[in-house]
Amino acid sequence: MVPVWLLAIAVFWFPIRLVWHLSYLAFAGLYLLAVVLLFFRPFQLYVLAPLLGARRPTDDERSILMPAWQPVLQVNDLPANRYVLTVLPSNELNAFACGGHLVVVTTYALDALPRDELSGVLAHELSHHLGLHVVALSVAQWLSVPVLLLARIGFFLQNVASAATTSFVQHSSAMTALGRLLAAALTAVSWVFLSGLIVSNALSNAVGRNAEFQADARVVTMGFGRPLAMALRRALAEFGSDRPTSWRDKVAASHPPARTRVARIEATLRKPRPAN
Repeated sequence: MVPVWLLAIAVFWFPIRLVWHLSYLAFAGLYLLAVVLLFFRPFQLYVLAPLLGARRPTDDERSILMPAWQPVLQVNDLPANRYVLTVLPSNELNAFACGGHLVVVTTYALDALPRDELSGVLAHELSHHLGLHVVALSVAQWLSVPVLLLARIGFFLQNVASAATTSFVQHSSAMTALGRLLAAALTAVSWVFLSGLIVSNALSNAVGRNAEFQADARVVTMGFGRPLAMALRRALAEFGSDRPTSWRDKVAASHPPARTRVARIEATLRKPRPAN
């Protein structure tokens, strides 16, 4: 992500440089330092969570969440206020970790999972925080913001140029050629930024799939491996197989197939624990 981000941030820096004496390195450094906001709990609760569509749990939802969350905190000797629990209204059986302290659970997961399976899912998300997996993800997402913005602006302008060429300059072959050349140039520039995102996402997905296995192994160590495997089986039974069917699906998948995760969890559970 870094090379294409440096190019994107230069595009935003140039007009600012015209009115404010600020070096490129200072501008890029200030943007990069701003990523620390993602790791402040108030920012996560009042800004990041709403951006994700999540909210604070209601009293009824908290009565379901806390009995499942407390055992996970106790096993890891963590205070109750270390992490922020939020709820995402969704019909998917899902949960994810974000920022430095945010744990998001869908309403469907709260309704569908028994307490022990919910504990297994929450332990898995906590494992991502403990393994610092979300730190790299958050930084990559922060770097991708200007890149994605420029790609969208470029495609928008390309569409405008194409529409203007078709509507207003059909009578002039020279203007038509110029409009098409401009649209092609904007498309090429947009694809430069978009290709950076695609490559970055493919690499982060490959790393992310390994991070899922690491988090599952940590969950087994915590003692919540079997409930997590049961929750994954429940997801398979209710939503079907999530195994990729093509190489594009494999590259785009941020998680390994649930069946593979269950098999690895069960294999780890069968291994004899080393004597103390």
